[in-house]
Amino acid sequence: MKIPRIVNGCLVLGLVLAVFLAVDTAGLAQCSMCRASLAGSNNPFFIRNFNIAVLVLLTPPVAIFCSIFVVLRRHSTQEHEATHPDRPKS
Repeated sequence: MKIPRIVNGCLVLGLVLAVFLAVDTAGLAQCSMCRASLAGSNNPFFIRNFNIAVLVLLTPPVAIFCSIFVVLRRHSTQEHEATHPDRPKS
């Protein structure tokens, strides 16, 4: 039984969101200096904003990485269609 792509994407997104919400806020610091600065702070707004800043800074590298794979996938599909024009698309 094939699961539609949108349902599969929603399941993965839900799982990632559940893991993100289950993680302790102090554990989201990326490096030892960041973890030390979060451990020394009792201000929950600082910790929350720091974690949001980490996610914002993570977005461009992830977008670039994913776009490279999308471009490679499209290029591979076009090359495959050019070399095998009689085969149906999969």
